[in-house]
Amino acid sequence: MGWSLVVPLKPLVRAKSRLSGAAGEEFRPRLALAFALDTVTAALACEDVRDVVVVTDDPLAGERLSALGARIVPDTPGRGLNAALAHGASAVRAHRPGAPVAALNADLPALRPAELELVLHSASLFPRAFLADAADIGTTLLTATSGVELAPAFGGASRARHLASGAREITTPDVVSVRRDVDTGEDLLAALALGVGPHTARQAPRLPPPVRASGA
Repeated sequence: MGWSLVVPLKPLVRAKSRLSGAAGEEFRPRLALAFALDTVTAALACEDVRDVVVVTDDPLAGERLSALGARIVPDTPGRGLNAALAHGASAVRAHRPGAPVAALNADLPALRPAELELVLHSASLFPRAFLADAADIGTTLLTATSGVELAPAFGGASRARHLASGAREITTPDVVSVRRDVDTGEDLLAALALGVGPHTARQAPRLPPPVRASGA
């Protein structure tokens, strides 16, 4: 179908705040950028993905992600995650009115292109669809086919909100990498166990010892 993916990313100085205790305040922005780089790299390698739009105001992240082939859109609404996603979807359809659009989290460092392809194939069968995160509480992916508004409701218990909005939940098996977002030290250890992309892998040896020891 040629999906256009919208990936939101806060300014790195504020991104992934819940990782501060596990990774250290100084190291946290580097991890957030590494996660986004690995997420976008994998997304662009997926055969069903036509392009990736990253909504961010961070100049370093914008430069690095643009170099990968992503299109950078400033977060002009400045009203949080869902407004940024809706803005990104509008930017996609301003260029390609009939585009099927998917919102994808920027913190999926273990993302596998083949697994993302399976999820997008399932999503193409419904006007709107979503994939729950590994905890079955949040959402890592929300899709809208051609002519359908994305209507994102991310944040906190978004799985319940997306269900209530009429979006179909995707239950495709064996797509754990698309569900494995990283908010906490435990999440990071789980992603590392799955096998992360090269950018996150390069940062992993620098993790403070307490984070690495917690998985022992």
